[in-house]
Amino acid sequence: MKIEKVTVEDAEELLEIYAPYVENTAITFEYDVPSKDEFEERIKNISAKYPYIKAVHEGKIVGYAYAASFKDRRAYDWSVETTIYVKNNCKRMGIGKALYEVLEQELKDMGILNMNACIACPVQEGRYLNDDSIRFHDNMGFTEAGHFHNSGYKFGQWFDMIWMEKMIGEHNANPHEVIWQQNFKL
Repeated sequence: MKIEKVTVEDAEELLEIYAPYVENTAITFEYDVPSKDEFEERIKNISAKYPYIKAVHEGKIVGYAYAASFKDRRAYDWSVETTIYVKNNCKRMGIGKALYEVLEQELKDMGILNMNACIACPVQEGRYLNDDSIRFHDNMGFTEAGHFHNSGYKFGQWFDMIWMEKMIGEHNANPHEVIWQQNFKL
């Protein structure tokens, strides 16, 4: 397996991974699968400033991860929101861990200090949601930072969401400026 930078040409393959999450789960609160054009725009916008990476196994993309702006205010420059999706039939194979380890290193190299993840949280595990993402992030060193009740409505039911965080750098009185880059090491 190789970890590589995502390009807009990957949009269709990434959508094949993402679509089942939209259509069959509450992991994403998105109701409709984005069009290929919309997904290409998302890739362009995110990767212009942040790492957007993919895991490739035997020539096929089996997962992807990226960081994006946590909030659109200057004081939040050192914080990002992370996202990860792994192909449904490729879970529990170390793909997510490999992606997040590379993503974390890229973010550290930029000067990012906080990784944050917004995760749908089941009140009770069921058909549309379990706690796999929470356990994954916990295993990757994230801790719960906040729990919000009845935050998302999908498939005729309400779901909670939690924020989890991981501090990946030293917080001091004079942090170095974040290095916004388009040419990541990958």
